[in-house]
Formats: sequence, structure tokens, C-alpha cells
Amino acid sequence: MAKCWEMRGCDEEMQATCPHAVDATEKCPARCSFAACDRTTHVTTSDPALIFALDIDRAAAAKEQCTFCGFFLTSGPKVG
Repeated sequence: MAKCWEMRGCDEEMQATCPHAVDATEKCPARCSFAACDRTTHVTTSDPALIFALDIDRAAAAKEQCTFCGFFLTSGPKVG
């Protein structure tokens, strides 16, 4: 089962015409309405200890907003 930070939030047809989806490694920008997260686990954090933690694999997130989500930053994949 895919993790929430691995899903873009739009369908394949939309990805085919979306400028951010040209390269699969590009993250959905936070301003994309389809990248909005409505999960109960999504909590935007401003905790510097989480935001600047060096052990978090931010490349695993498909959406830019995941990199500021407390759930992703505590439960997501780690580097190394």
C-alpha cells in the first residue's frame, strides 16, 4: 500500500499535462489544489527540530507540502 507522501493526489491524465509531472522526481508545488492533504494525520509543523532534521529522506515525498508535515517528518523514511 502506498504511503500518503508517495501519492500526488491527481490522476494519470492530469499528470500527463501537468508541468510539474514532466520529471517524476519533481514535487507537487504546495499551491497545487490537487496536492492538498485532507488526511487526519496531516499536521503542518513549524518545529525547527523536525523541519531541519538531517535524517529525513525528503526526496521520498511527492508533494512539497509533505516536507512541512509533522506526520511525514516523524513517520516518513529516514536517510541511511
